[in-house]
Parts: sequence; C-alpha cells; structure tokens
Amino acid sequence: MEKTKYIKEEKVLKLIDSVPNNTVASKLAYFYSIFSDSTRIKIIVALISSEMCVQDISIMLGINQTTISHQLKTLRSVGAVQCKRQNKYLLYSVSNRLINNIMLNGVDYIFAHQTA
Repeated sequence: MEKTKYIKEEKVLKLIDSVPNNTVASKLAYFYSIFSDSTRIKIIVALISSEMCVQDISIMLGINQTTISHQLKTLRSVGAVQCKRQNKYLLYSVSNRLINNIMLNGVDYIFAHQTA
C-alpha cells in the first residue's frame, strides 16, 4: 500500500508544530464555549464595567438569580470572572483584561462582517 503524501509537504511540515495538541485544543474549545451563551455575554459585559452582586445582575438583566448564579459558576470555572466577599454579598468582576479584549475583538468582527 502506498503512503499518502502531502501536496505541499514543506509548508505542512512547517505548520505542524503550530497546531495545538488535543489537550490544548480541548481547553481552548471549553474556554471559548463561555462566549456561546447570550446570558453569559451580557454578564461579562456588565462585569467589565463594574463589580456586581448576583442580585444586581439579576435585576439589571431581568433574569432570575438562580440562572445568574449558574452562569457565574460556569464563568468562574474557566477563570473568566472572580468574586470577593464584601459584608454579606459576593461581588463578581472580570478576572483579566484579556476577557475585555476578546469581547471587543468579537464586536469589531461582527461590525466588520455585517451585511446591509
């Protein structure tokens, strides 16, 4: 049986090391999945601007507190948001400015590719 050859072998061999392995690809897919839910997007945008507690996020978005808490748990699991206790409340905030950059890049992409 003949071995299959690359059509552009030199180019492919140069690129092989830049393709993430399965572990890294899975982690990236999981990370980017946080942006696949519109509620999480709204929460992230709110938290980019200000620290907020679950109750305030819930009222602002018109979504029940249980749903907000569940989405915050997902966001915390990938390190996108963090929380700190202040008196009897947990205040949530975006954990890294890179999350803001990802959101801004997404908005730029959407507006650049909008069809009239």
